[in-house]
Amino acid sequence: MRAGFLSRFEGASCPAPLLDSITLIDTPGVLSGEKQRIERNYQFIDVCEWFATRSDLILLLFDPHKLDISDEFKQVISTLRGHDDKVRIILNKSDQVDQQQLMRVYGALMWSLGKVFRSPEVCKVYIGSFNSEAPIDAAKNPNCVELFEKEQAQLLHDLYEIPSRSCDRKVNEFVKRVRAFRIHLLIMGHLRKNMPAMFGKDKAQRKMLERLPDVFFQVQREYHLPAGDFPDVVRFRDILSAFDFAAFPKMTKSMVKQVDDVLSVDVPNLVRMFDNPY
Repeated sequence: MRAGFLSRFEGASCPAPLLDSITLIDTPGVLSGEKQRIERNYQFIDVCEWFATRSDLILLLFDPHKLDISDEFKQVISTLRGHDDKVRIILNKSDQVDQQQLMRVYGALMWSLGKVFRSPEVCKVYIGSFNSEAPIDAAKNPNCVELFEKEQAQLLHDLYEIPSRSCDRKVNEFVKRVRAFRIHLLIMGHLRKNMPAMFGKDKAQRKMLERLPDVFFQVQREYHLPAGDFPDVVRFRDILSAFDFAAFPKMTKSMVKQVDDVLSVDVPNLVRMFDNPY
């Protein structure tokens, strides 16, 4: 799979000042046909997830005539869970519809994204015509030309600001990983604690795997954790089924304290140690 992706991965350089500080990754468009997806010869969703984890900003592009969110696009968006603060929506080619149509398109887009993201917070949306080689067409929507120009300027401003936010972003990503590790530790500790000492280990493990959502809820309630920080239960179950719960080391209070100290002591000290060069 890796060879299939690398054989299609290409790079290009452009004489743009912005690219001195950032790298743009342009993914191929999502597909709706099963045949096209199979012919990729690599796991497109996994590649998107890999890049999303390492990106400072994620741009999802739409245009007024293509608002459909295919099954593959839904899978891509699902991999962005936990990176919601990075996601921005671009409604491109907005100068191709009039003002009334644009309002309807914007509403339909927000409704569709709301069903997929399942988050009370709305992603930031840039509305305009983002083609540097073609001027904004004022024929269909002259009232929004000023808006499109401001949106384009705002997008460029946000892109130029990425290097100045990079240090903060890396710290935030580290904190996110530590919090995920803490939850992982607490789940493993709960599973190990509920395994019998002698007989019936296989039956107990199967039962906990079947009731993994209940296990998540018990851990969440016991340690007062936000539900949104927990991993995807289906994926977690698939990975967990390959392990023997009885072989997990017992969780101790000192283990949890070490992780808590990283969040409450080490990370604040780290932030104070370096200065943002920008």
